[in-house]
Amino acid sequence: MALPAGYSRNWSGPWPKTPRRVLGTAFVRLYQLTLSGFIGNSCRHFPTCSEYAYEAIARHGLWAGGWMGLFRVMHCGPGGTHGIDPVPEILQPRHAWWAPWRLWKLKP
Repeated sequence: MALPAGYSRNWSGPWPKTPRRVLGTAFVRLYQLTLSGFIGNSCRHFPTCSEYAYEAIARHGLWAGGWMGLFRVMHCGPGGTHGIDPVPEILQPRHAWWAPWRLWKLKP
């Protein structure tokens, strides 16, 4: 099946192109283009873990988005969660930068 022109598997919404966000999303994209093909498409979530990390970094920055992506990968292991799990559009005030453990159980 051919994908429509201009289709990207990553979030294409507006986000500030700061150096840290660009570096973080470039790292995720590098993973998608190289290692992801060897590991296989076995994510039990939608969007996949790498798509989630890309969008989280683009929306919330490298620090919060990176933690969100890491926690999502940790949820994906055997006996972990599954299903639809979108990135929240905004973070609540209790999700402060100095408390990344609070990002463990995010609800959109």
